[in-house]
Amino acid sequence: MSTTATAAPATAPTTVTPLTTTEAEALITAARRAAEAAGVTVSVTVLDAGGHLLAFRRDDRAVLISGETSTRKAYTALQLDAPTADLVDLVKPEGPFHSLPTALDRPLLFIAGGVPVHRDGRLIGAIGVGGGAPEQDHGFATAALQELSR
Repeated sequence: MSTTATAAPATAPTTVTPLTTTEAEALITAARRAAEAAGVTVSVTVLDAGGHLLAFRRDDRAVLISGETSTRKAYTALQLDAPTADLVDLVKPEGPFHSLPTALDRPLLFIAGGVPVHRDGRLIGAIGVGGGAPEQDHGFATAALQELSR
């Protein structure tokens, strides 16, 4: 008696709409609005799922380094698919990622203010905010995500 194995029908992968430039601009606007309400000048970076720049804005009075930190925070959140606020302890001397920032030739920054952007459970980009205290930057980034989800 012979049996023939049949494969289950393949299901097509679910297509998720990528983060658009319009959405990136909306994230920038919402993060800046939250920062302005707190009296903080910031830089905001939005990256797509491939780590490419979709939008960037530095307030005129924001410290210059905030442009770099916002970009590195967004990149870190994207690469590790986690808010940078959740990663800070992992790079402390006793943490499991202690050597990660120097082991890679990538611009990772483990300071709160970077948050991944998801759609339908899939990673589609990240936002990074720099210029305020780390907890403020994280708050501005998460406020922007809440605005986008409306």
